[in-house]
Amino acid sequence: MSLIEVRGLKKSFGSLDVLKGIDLSLEQGERVAIIGGSGCGKTVFLRSLCLLEKPDAGQVFIDGQEITAKGARVNEIRRSMGMLHQQFHLFSEMNVMDNLCLAPTHILKIPRREAEKKAMELLGLVGLANCANAWPTVLSGGQQQRIAICRCLMMEPKVLLFDEPTSALDPTMVGEVLAVIRMLAKRNMGMIIVTHEMNFAREVADRVLFFADGGIYEQGTPAEIFDAPKREKTISFIHKIKYFTYEIRERQFDLMRMQGGIQSFGEKYGLAPSHIFRLRLCCEELVYELLANCYPDREDIDLNLSVSHAELDDTTQIDIDCGGVRYNPFEQEENNLGVMILNKMSRKLEYHCTDNRNQISIRL
Repeated sequence: MSLIEVRGLKKSFGSLDVLKGIDLSLEQGERVAIIGGSGCGKTVFLRSLCLLEKPDAGQVFIDGQEITAKGARVNEIRRSMGMLHQQFHLFSEMNVMDNLCLAPTHILKIPRREAEKKAMELLGLVGLANCANAWPTVLSGGQQQRIAICRCLMMEPKVLLFDEPTSALDPTMVGEVLAVIRMLAKRNMGMIIVTHEMNFAREVADRVLFFADGGIYEQGTPAEIFDAPKREKTISFIHKIKYFTYEIRERQFDLMRMQGGIQSFGEKYGLAPSHIFRLRLCCEELVYELLANCYPDREDIDLNLSVSHAELDDTTQIDIDCGGVRYNPFEQEENNLGVMILNKMSRKLEYHCTDNRNQISIRL
């Protein structure tokens, strides 16, 4: 018997058909990742499983019980599920221990002392044993989300639903939450994870669903979806690359505008602050190195900078195309601080000269 079984699930908002008849099964211990563009129905689907959104049609079975049936004991059935939201939803007027013990003592009628013992075990599991008496408002976003995971586990669910659990976090805190989810995955807990973290989905999931056109557009193993997608929209989404471009046409260009554009680009697509700093530094060093050596006696400049970020493998690349004197900066490391910085910060450096134009690529 499947842990979750979905048959013909449909949901509309007015004339907008969000879910157009979804069929899905989740087996015990299976981990399913759901990916897709904004507005494709990922969150609506997840919320429909536990009736936070009421489906218009279809059936949902949780551990053999139909939660969508007329007269179903919804609250009892959905105790088998724990759901993690984008926001943490901790009770700010309660400390961490009270947040964790509230539901098991009131709903499951577990004695407070027993609940506290279990809470301390879970807090130790996620590295927050010293926060039992802390108030949620003094904790970081990553700590609050780890507490929220513990709160779900206090009810001993058979499956966890994650709705983009890292989307509300500062990039520096994402790793600590993903580490906890990885740990739970190793414990054979069933999971459905809506995520935009492609590398994480590849690593944790047994099966990946790509949502589009109101349903499961394509599904397969992580290798099948990320390395060899078959359908057009999946291919387009998986290989989606973001770009920032900047043209330099005079020696006295606006460095702050270029650096500000790179900063905004990095923040928009969730790059870590340390990564954005390296990106800005490499761009600045490389641009000034080329200005000094490709255009030693010229004020008219034709240098084109492009920064790209690929979600698939979480890599960032700097590409520069410029004219002027032929010059390979990567051959000049000796006593050249700028080139030494580039070499130290980069995974891969490439130089080509094509049609009398210098082509430089740096992968971070």
